[in-house]
Amino acid sequence: MASARPAAGAKANTARRAPKAESHLAMVRRARRINRELAEVYPYAHPELDFRNPFELLVATVLSAQTTDLRVNQTTPALFAAYPTPEDMAAAVPEEMEEIIRPTGFFRAKTKSLLGLSAALRDEFGGEVPGRLEDLVKLPGVGRKTANVVLGNAFGVPGITVDTHFGRLVRRWKWTDEEDPVKVEAVVAGIFPKSEWTMLSHRVVFHGRRICHARKPACGACPIAPLCPSYGEGETDPEKARKLLKYEMGGYPGQRLSPPADYPGKPAPALGAE
Repeated sequence: MASARPAAGAKANTARRAPKAESHLAMVRRARRINRELAEVYPYAHPELDFRNPFELLVATVLSAQTTDLRVNQTTPALFAAYPTPEDMAAAVPEEMEEIIRPTGFFRAKTKSLLGLSAALRDEFGGEVPGRLEDLVKLPGVGRKTANVVLGNAFGVPGITVDTHFGRLVRRWKWTDEEDPVKVEAVVAGIFPKSEWTMLSHRVVFHGRRICHARKPACGACPIAPLCPSYGEGETDPEKARKLLKYEMGGYPGQRLSPPADYPGKPAPALGAE
């Protein structure tokens, strides 16, 4: 009897056949499922900057450029003790402010931005942080990312925060291949309802900081691995992957000195106590 096996050439052709492309609808469904899974993994996701009011959050977010939220949180207590209001900060001696915020890096440029935005708040907004995107982005040192952080977390206005973690993960998950943060924001905004934007941002950033790292993602310890088209870029061995986990996932403190009450990890150490 003749064999029913396909010819060797047919096998080769089958092996070379490209995988079926994911439809946009399938991608949207997968993206929304990832968001639901992350909500279960990080029910306590929150902004990782310490703040008590919109002004403190605005200042802390400006300081967070090119440094960690932890370093900002360790620096802002002294800063806000010295300059608790926009009026106080606008009147600061630049050299004295520079010395306080030096641990955050780029302290001269950041001082210039803080003095400028504080003066603008004093002179143009009555000493109050505005609650509109178009007003916030006019302030010195404030772009869309900073504005969305402030709107989402100080005013309850939904916004997508595209930082380095967010951009890296949405590209790994094949939600978009855009590199420009504004374009990334627009694409992701079209995938999720507006009500999800702020918490989605927190969940994605939490995941990027704790598991899906830039250089060596902990793929073998990732709870959404079955949904990730980039699985295997990092360590897939479960035991080795678990050793890569950061912050509370690995038993270490997170970024905040004053975390929310439901945060499962320890508070971060104060400056000089690491």
